[in-house]
Amino acid sequence: MSLTAMPIVGRCFLSASKLLTRRPRSPSCTGLLCQRAILSAAYSSGPEAGDMKGYLTAHYNDAKTNLNELIPSISNGLLNPDAIFANNQMSLEDIEIYGFDYDYTLAFYSKDLHTLIFNTARDLLINEHRYPTELKRYDYDPNFAIRGLHYDVHKALLMKIDAFHYIQLGTVYRGLNVVPDSKVIEMYEGFHVPLEQMSDFYGKSSEGNTLKQFMDIFSLPEMTLLSCVNEHFLKHNIDYEPVHLYKDVKDAIRDVHVKGILYRAVEADIERYICYGEKTQAVLSKLSNHGKKMFLITNSPSSFVNKGMNFIVGKDWRDLFDVVIVQADKPNFFNDKRRPFRKVTERGILLWDKIHHLEKGQIYKQGNLFEFLKLTGWRGSKVLYFGDHIYSDLADLTLKHGWRTGAIIPELKSEIEIMNTSQYIKTVAWLQGLTGLLERMQVYRDAESQMVLQDWIKERQETRDLARKMFNNQFGSIFRTDHNATYFLRRLSRFADIYMESLSCLLNYDLHHTFYPKRTPLQHEVPNLSEPQYASTFGIPFIKEIAQIK
Repeated sequence: MSLTAMPIVGRCFLSASKLLTRRPRSPSCTGLLCQRAILSAAYSSGPEAGDMKGYLTAHYNDAKTNLNELIPSISNGLLNPDAIFANNQMSLEDIEIYGFDYDYTLAFYSKDLHTLIFNTARDLLINEHRYPTELKRYDYDPNFAIRGLHYDVHKALLMKIDAFHYIQLGTVYRGLNVVPDSKVIEMYEGFHVPLEQMSDFYGKSSEGNTLKQFMDIFSLPEMTLLSCVNEHFLKHNIDYEPVHLYKDVKDAIRDVHVKGILYRAVEADIERYICYGEKTQAVLSKLSNHGKKMFLITNSPSSFVNKGMNFIVGKDWRDLFDVVIVQADKPNFFNDKRRPFRKVTERGILLWDKIHHLEKGQIYKQGNLFEFLKLTGWRGSKVLYFGDHIYSDLADLTLKHGWRTGAIIPELKSEIEIMNTSQYIKTVAWLQGLTGLLERMQVYRDAESQMVLQDWIKERQETRDLARKMFNNQFGSIFRTDHNATYFLRRLSRFADIYMESLSCLLNYDLHHTFYPKRTPLQHEVPNLSEPQYASTFGIPFIKEIAQIK
């Protein structure tokens, strides 16, 4: 695989690793005679000269110099934010039936919707749950939380957890303020969360599980409201039970949906809340023109979906779909065999007739996937279903039913755009280079060397923080902790064959395209991708240096 074909982080790793073991060049190579002469002398004399600080500094400075030369080659292969990324090989030529969720899949919403959810739930807390009226002073901050965070219901802490159940220190918040690392380690007796404390399969906090995971895009205002209420109580020394607060906020957010407040507001001002309509229409038209069957399964109610699809596609939108199912109650739809389908009339009235087949142009409510499969015969890998919620939309379909799955991740585009910036590329490349220096030079245990290494460790953490804050000042990227994948990405990689920023990305591919996952190196494979002379970069000190230590 070529260097430019690799993701930026991978290319930064290999390039930054290579720069660490370059031999000093002749001064004539650069014209900087004095500088190169000093570096050359430092290298050639080695640690036996007794000046460990000079020796280590020479390596550090040369790594910095070589990094600047490598940045242009790293920057040549920028990622396309409108691309589709594959976790699993999949060919669109094999797909005969396309299924869709509605919210944040067919319909995309403006940030005004999150402000509406936050304000409405906040007012419900005040008016119906008797919370302090001073909460009205808090407004929704769209830049506070990110998707995929965990919330400790008992400790009232919002945090980011990686794929190995480790808390990312520096991203634990009580209210609107970060909790010191020492306090986090004290509360959790380290920073690992045991399996029995994690959320259940669908990210919920139940029974012995103390952590809830927020996987839904609609959960962003919920996380922010939780943090604001906690902040108010802490700031005013109000004694409260965190579990009650969590349940009250959860109920208030639920009521915004269940009581129809959100649906009525969107229907009344649809142009304000729904966007990207023309792109969704183009995707559906493309699939229809190629003779693909399509269906819609959503938890949203009939009138809300009808009003939105009229705006996005037009009044004849149902002609595009072979089956339309509303208020499906996913993920129960995929597991509960008892609930039958019911036909919904044009006026929204439910009929009691037994459903013997699913008619095109009709709208059905509830039902279950087993009856759906029986009535349609749409089984296995010829079906591709798109949704934004990794658990409720995709997990059961891929694990139990063998459908292909596509995750819609709206945050992906902005994150890739940040990754393509020169500042991010330089920061990550130097982070990798500095990490390699630390890994290689840690063999020196004398006091002088350890002082230098401690400075490097501090700089490495500062560089990590800088990279993290480029995405979100509090929590960083939804895909990565400092070095590991997030718990969110772990689930995305398990349950989604492909993922993309929006359905419009399909417009960039023909319907015979095969998506191939990139062969990214495993940890024990990395040296094989490097030239032999660079093998020492990957944590293996030079033989000469080991001999000198002995």
